[in-house]
Amino acid sequence: MGKINLTALRVRQTAINQFASGKISKLPQWVDVVRDIPPSEVLVRTVPHQHQLVRQRVKTDDKNKTQIVFEVEQKRRKSKKPSRLFQPVELRYEEDELRKQFFKDHPWELARPRVLVESTGKDHERYDWSQIRQPGRRLDGESVVQRQLYLLENTPNMTVSRAYDIARQEFYKLRLQEDIERRVAAEEAEATGAKFGPTQLEIGMELENQQHEKWKDWARLEAQVLSQRTVALSGAPELASENDTAREAQALEIERPEEQ
Repeated sequence: MGKINLTALRVRQTAINQFASGKISKLPQWVDVVRDIPPSEVLVRTVPHQHQLVRQRVKTDDKNKTQIVFEVEQKRRKSKKPSRLFQPVELRYEEDELRKQFFKDHPWELARPRVLVESTGKDHERYDWSQIRQPGRRLDGESVVQRQLYLLENTPNMTVSRAYDIARQEFYKLRLQEDIERRVAAEEAEATGAKFGPTQLEIGMELENQQHEKWKDWARLEAQVLSQRTVALSGAPELASENDTAREAQALEIERPEEQ
Protein backbone atom coordinates (compact mmCIF):
# COMPACT_ATOMS: atom_id res chain seq x y z
CA MET A 1 0.00 0.00 0.00
CA GLY A 2 1.38 3.39 -1.00
CA LYS A 3 1.22 6.64 0.89
CA ILE A 4 -2.16 8.40 0.84
CA ASN A 5 -2.13 11.49 -1.39
CA LEU A 6 -3.84 14.43 0.39
CA THR A 7 -2.96 17.10 -2.15
CA ALA A 8 -6.55 17.61 -3.24
CA LEU A 9 -7.72 18.15 0.36
CA ARG A 10 -5.05 20.79 0.96
CA VAL A 11 -5.62 22.83 -2.19
CA ARG A 12 -7.03 25.84 -0.24
CA GLN A 13 -4.12 25.89 2.20
CA THR A 14 -1.68 25.59 -0.70
CA ALA A 15 -3.23 28.61 -2.44
CA ILE A 16 -3.05 30.69 0.79
CA ASN A 17 0.60 29.77 1.29
CA GLN A 18 1.46 30.71 -2.30
CA PHE A 19 -0.26 34.10 -1.84
CA ALA A 20 1.56 34.72 1.44
CA SER A 21 4.92 33.91 -0.11
CA GLY A 22 4.26 36.16 -3.09
CA LYS A 23 4.19 33.36 -5.66
CA ILE A 24 0.76 34.50 -6.83
CA SER A 25 -0.49 38.09 -6.85
CA LYS A 26 -4.02 37.46 -5.58
CA LEU A 27 -6.08 34.69 -4.10
CA PRO A 28 -8.27 32.61 -6.42
CA GLN A 29 -12.01 33.27 -6.31
CA TRP A 30 -12.77 29.75 -5.11
CA VAL A 31 -10.82 30.06 -1.85
CA ASP A 32 -13.83 31.26 0.17
CA VAL A 33 -16.10 28.68 -1.51
CA VAL A 34 -13.81 25.83 -0.54
CA ARG A 35 -13.73 27.21 3.03
CA ASP A 36 -17.55 27.20 3.25
CA ILE A 37 -18.00 23.88 1.38
CA PRO A 38 -14.88 21.82 2.04
CA PRO A 39 -14.22 18.63 0.05
CA SER A 40 -15.05 15.28 1.52
CA GLU A 41 -12.46 13.86 3.88
CA VAL A 42 -13.72 10.27 3.84
CA LEU A 43 -10.69 8.22 2.92
CA VAL A 44 -12.23 4.78 3.39
CA ARG A 45 -13.78 3.17 0.31
CA THR A 46 -16.84 1.03 0.84
CA VAL A 47 -17.25 -2.31 -0.84
CA PRO A 48 -19.87 -2.04 -3.62
CA HIS A 49 -23.20 -3.69 -3.04
CA GLN A 50 -23.47 -7.16 -4.54
CA HIS A 51 -26.42 -7.44 -6.94
CA GLN A 52 -28.35 -10.69 -6.87
CA LEU A 53 -30.35 -12.33 -9.60
CA VAL A 54 -34.12 -11.83 -9.09
CA ARG A 55 -36.70 -13.92 -10.96
CA GLN A 56 -40.40 -13.12 -11.19
CA ARG A 57 -42.79 -16.08 -11.26
CA VAL A 58 -46.55 -16.63 -11.05
CA LYS A 59 -47.55 -19.60 -8.90
CA THR A 60 -50.81 -21.09 -7.65
CA ASP A 61 -51.45 -22.29 -4.13
CA ASP A 62 -53.67 -25.12 -2.88
CA LYS A 63 -56.80 -22.97 -3.38
CA ASN A 64 -55.90 -22.30 -7.05
CA LYS A 65 -55.15 -18.69 -6.22
CA THR A 66 -52.42 -17.10 -8.31
CA GLN A 67 -49.82 -14.85 -6.81
CA ILE A 68 -46.60 -13.22 -7.99
CA VAL A 69 -43.47 -14.53 -6.32
CA PHE A 70 -39.98 -13.04 -6.53
CA GLU A 71 -37.19 -15.56 -6.26
CA VAL A 72 -33.80 -14.25 -5.22
CA GLU A 73 -30.80 -16.38 -6.09
CA GLN A 74 -28.32 -16.36 -3.25
CA LYS A 75 -25.00 -16.17 -5.01
CA ARG A 76 -22.01 -17.38 -3.08
CA ARG A 77 -19.62 -14.55 -2.55
CA LYS A 78 -16.12 -15.45 -3.63
CA SER A 79 -13.12 -14.03 -1.86
CA LYS A 80 -11.37 -11.44 -4.00
CA LYS A 81 -7.86 -10.19 -4.06
CA PRO A 82 -7.31 -6.77 -2.48
CA SER A 83 -6.57 -5.31 -5.93
CA ARG A 84 -9.95 -6.52 -7.21
CA LEU A 85 -12.02 -5.65 -4.17
CA PHE A 86 -13.35 -2.34 -5.50
CA GLN A 87 -13.95 -3.35 -9.10
CA PRO A 88 -17.45 -2.89 -10.53
CA VAL A 89 -19.78 -5.71 -9.57
CA GLU A 90 -21.18 -8.14 -12.10
CA LEU A 91 -24.75 -7.39 -13.15
CA ARG A 92 -26.81 -10.51 -13.79
CA TYR A 93 -30.16 -10.72 -15.53
CA GLU A 94 -32.33 -13.71 -16.28
CA GLU A 95 -32.36 -12.83 -19.97
CA ASP A 96 -28.63 -13.52 -20.16
CA GLU A 97 -29.08 -17.20 -19.33
CA LEU A 98 -32.02 -17.57 -21.74
CA ARG A 99 -30.10 -15.81 -24.50
CA LYS A 100 -27.04 -18.00 -23.98
CA GLN A 101 -29.13 -21.17 -24.23
CA PHE A 102 -30.92 -20.09 -27.42
CA PHE A 103 -27.82 -19.03 -29.35
CA LYS A 104 -26.02 -22.16 -28.20
CA ASP A 105 -28.75 -24.24 -29.86
CA HIS A 106 -29.05 -21.88 -32.88
CA PRO A 107 -25.54 -20.52 -33.63
CA TRP A 108 -26.42 -19.53 -37.21
CA GLU A 109 -28.92 -16.97 -35.90
CA LEU A 110 -25.92 -14.83 -34.99
CA ALA A 111 -25.02 -14.61 -38.69
CA ARG A 112 -28.30 -12.88 -39.56
CA PRO A 113 -28.16 -9.06 -39.80
CA ARG A 114 -29.67 -7.24 -36.83
CA VAL A 115 -30.97 -3.68 -36.41
CA LEU A 116 -29.64 -2.14 -33.19
CA VAL A 117 -30.71 1.46 -33.84
CA GLU A 118 -33.78 2.65 -31.94
CA SER A 119 -35.86 5.67 -32.90
CA THR A 120 -36.64 6.98 -29.40
CA GLY A 121 -34.55 4.83 -27.08
CA LYS A 122 -37.75 3.52 -25.48
CA ASP A 123 -38.92 1.21 -28.23
CA HIS A 124 -39.16 -1.67 -25.74
CA GLU A 125 -42.05 0.07 -23.97
CA ARG A 126 -44.41 -0.38 -26.92
CA TYR A 127 -43.70 -4.08 -27.38
CA ASP A 128 -46.28 -6.56 -26.13
CA TRP A 129 -44.63 -9.95 -25.79
CA SER A 130 -47.91 -11.76 -25.33
CA GLN A 131 -47.19 -12.66 -28.96
CA ILE A 132 -43.81 -13.23 -30.51
CA ARG A 133 -44.38 -11.14 -33.63
CA GLN A 134 -44.12 -7.39 -33.02
CA PRO A 135 -45.12 -4.74 -35.58
CA GLY A 136 -42.13 -2.84 -36.90
CA ARG A 137 -39.62 -5.31 -35.51
CA ARG A 138 -37.81 -8.13 -37.30
CA LEU A 139 -38.14 -11.65 -36.01
CA ASP A 140 -34.84 -12.82 -34.49
CA GLY A 141 -33.40 -14.69 -31.55
CA GLU A 142 -34.10 -11.83 -29.16
CA SER A 143 -37.81 -12.26 -29.89
CA VAL A 144 -37.60 -15.82 -28.59
CA VAL A 145 -35.79 -14.66 -25.45
CA GLN A 146 -38.31 -11.93 -24.65
CA ARG A 147 -41.26 -14.21 -25.42
CA GLN A 148 -39.85 -16.91 -23.14
CA LEU A 149 -39.30 -14.39 -20.35
CA TYR A 150 -42.88 -13.14 -20.72
CA LEU A 151 -44.23 -16.68 -20.38
CA LEU A 152 -42.12 -17.28 -17.30
CA GLU A 153 -43.29 -14.08 -15.60
CA ASN A 154 -46.98 -14.21 -16.52
CA THR A 155 -48.00 -17.88 -16.86
CA PRO A 156 -48.76 -19.79 -13.65
CA ASN A 157 -46.40 -22.65 -12.81
CA MET A 158 -44.43 -22.22 -16.03
CA THR A 159 -41.04 -23.92 -16.25
CA VAL A 160 -38.03 -22.72 -18.21
CA SER A 161 -37.99 -25.73 -20.57
CA ARG A 162 -41.73 -25.49 -21.27
CA ALA A 163 -41.53 -21.76 -22.02
CA TYR A 164 -38.52 -22.41 -24.24
CA ASP A 165 -40.41 -25.04 -26.24
CA ILE A 166 -43.44 -22.76 -26.71
CA ALA A 167 -41.33 -19.80 -27.83
CA ARG A 168 -39.29 -21.95 -30.23
CA GLN A 169 -42.42 -23.50 -31.74
CA GLU A 170 -43.85 -20.06 -32.46
CA PHE A 171 -40.49 -18.93 -33.83
CA TYR A 172 -40.13 -21.90 -36.19
CA LYS A 173 -43.68 -21.44 -37.47
CA LEU A 174 -43.11 -17.79 -38.34
CA ARG A 175 -39.70 -18.50 -39.90
CA LEU A 176 -41.26 -21.17 -42.11
CA GLN A 177 -43.96 -18.70 -43.11
CA GLU A 178 -41.33 -16.12 -44.04
CA ASP A 179 -39.43 -18.66 -46.17
CA ILE A 180 -42.62 -19.61 -48.01
CA GLU A 181 -43.47 -15.94 -48.63
CA ARG A 182 -39.95 -15.30 -49.92
CA ARG A 183 -40.08 -18.32 -52.24
CA VAL A 184 -43.51 -17.38 -53.62
CA ALA A 185 -42.39 -13.79 -54.21
CA ALA A 186 -39.35 -15.02 -56.15
CA GLU A 187 -41.49 -17.34 -58.30
CA GLU A 188 -43.95 -14.54 -59.05
CA ALA A 189 -41.11 -12.23 -60.03
CA GLU A 190 -39.60 -14.85 -62.34
CA ALA A 191 -43.01 -15.40 -63.92
CA THR A 192 -43.17 -11.71 -64.85
CA GLY A 193 -39.70 -11.71 -66.43
CA ALA A 194 -37.36 -11.03 -63.55
CA LYS A 195 -33.96 -12.70 -63.61
CA PHE A 196 -32.00 -13.47 -60.47
CA GLY A 197 -28.33 -14.24 -60.18
CA PRO A 198 -26.89 -17.42 -58.70
CA THR A 199 -27.96 -18.28 -55.18
CA GLN A 200 -25.61 -18.30 -52.23
CA LEU A 201 -25.47 -22.09 -52.39
CA GLU A 202 -24.48 -22.03 -56.05
CA ILE A 203 -21.81 -19.40 -55.39
CA GLY A 204 -20.44 -21.49 -52.55
CA MET A 205 -20.32 -24.63 -54.73
CA GLU A 206 -18.52 -22.74 -57.48
CA LEU A 207 -15.89 -21.48 -55.07
CA GLU A 208 -15.49 -24.97 -53.68
CA ASN A 209 -14.99 -26.41 -57.19
CA GLN A 210 -12.34 -23.80 -57.94
CA GLN A 211 -10.44 -24.68 -54.80
CA HIS A 212 -10.76 -28.38 -55.64
CA GLU A 213 -9.23 -27.84 -59.08
CA LYS A 214 -6.37 -25.85 -57.54
CA TRP A 215 -5.79 -28.66 -55.09
CA LYS A 216 -5.71 -31.24 -57.93
CA ASP A 217 -3.05 -29.23 -59.79
CA TRP A 218 -1.01 -28.87 -56.63
CA ALA A 219 -1.32 -32.62 -55.84
CA ARG A 220 -0.29 -33.55 -59.39
CA LEU A 221 2.78 -31.31 -59.18
CA GLU A 222 3.74 -32.68 -55.76
CA ALA A 223 3.38 -36.26 -57.06
CA GLN A 224 5.71 -35.51 -59.99
CA VAL A 225 8.29 -33.92 -57.70
CA LEU A 226 8.11 -36.89 -55.32
CA SER A 227 8.49 -39.44 -58.14
CA GLN A 228 11.48 -37.60 -59.60
CA ARG A 229 13.12 -37.45 -56.19
CA THR A 230 12.57 -41.18 -55.72
CA VAL A 231 14.07 -41.97 -59.12
CA ALA A 232 17.10 -39.81 -58.41
CA LEU A 233 17.78 -41.54 -55.10
CA SER A 234 17.29 -45.11 -56.39
CA GLY A 235 19.54 -44.80 -59.47
CA ALA A 236 16.86 -44.58 -62.16
CA PRO A 237 15.37 -48.10 -61.96
CA GLU A 238 12.88 -47.31 -64.67
CA LEU A 239 15.63 -46.48 -67.15
CA ALA A 240 17.60 -49.60 -66.15
CA SER A 241 14.62 -51.85 -66.77
CA GLU A 242 14.09 -50.31 -70.20
CA ASN A 243 17.76 -50.92 -71.10
CA ASP A 244 17.53 -54.57 -69.98
CA THR A 245 14.46 -55.13 -72.14
CA ALA A 246 16.20 -53.65 -75.17
CA ARG A 247 19.25 -55.87 -74.66
CA GLU A 248 17.11 -59.02 -74.39
CA ALA A 249 15.30 -58.16 -77.59
CA GLN A 250 18.58 -57.59 -79.41
CA ALA A 251 19.94 -60.94 -78.19
CA LEU A 252 16.88 -62.76 -79.48
CA GLU A 253 17.23 -61.17 -82.89
CA ILE A 254 20.89 -62.33 -83.04
CA GLU A 255 20.07 -65.94 -82.05
CA ARG A 256 17.28 -66.38 -84.61
CA PRO A 257 19.57 -66.33 -87.80
CA GLU A 258 21.94 -68.84 -86.27
CA GLU A 259 19.04 -71.26 -85.67
CA GLN A 260 18.02 -70.95 -89.32
